[in-house]
Amino acid sequence: MPDNITDDNPDNPDSPDSSGGSDGPRHTWVASLISTVVTLPLAFFALVYSMLSPMACDSCSDADADRFDASFGPAWTVSCCGLLLSLVILVASWVCTRRRPPAAIGFAVAAPATVFFTWVAFMTLINWP
Repeated sequence: MPDNITDDNPDNPDSPDSSGGSDGPRHTWVASLISTVVTLPLAFFALVYSMLSPMACDSCSDADADRFDASFGPAWTVSCCGLLLSLVILVASWVCTRRRPPAAIGFAVAAPATVFFTWVAFMTLINWP
């Protein structure tokens, strides 16, 4: 069973072992590495921000606090699910690195984008005081 998409045909001019081949499929892991370096800290800060956001309503009136609390529950669920989804996408980018390099690059780009859109969704769902 071939390990890489270029192992099917050793005489393929696009194979990394040939003299005139491209290095694309061999270096797909770089996209996953960059995505990991960007996604994990971004997800950490998004999670910390989500966890600390209830402190914004410490000195609110009772009506403002009730509105904030009612909106925080669904927003927290969206935040946790979105960050978990970004972690799954990041792992998928590493899994697809050798077998499907174009998919790995797509997943590597989608992981930090998922964190960003999760944070935007969290911010829009919260009814800030």
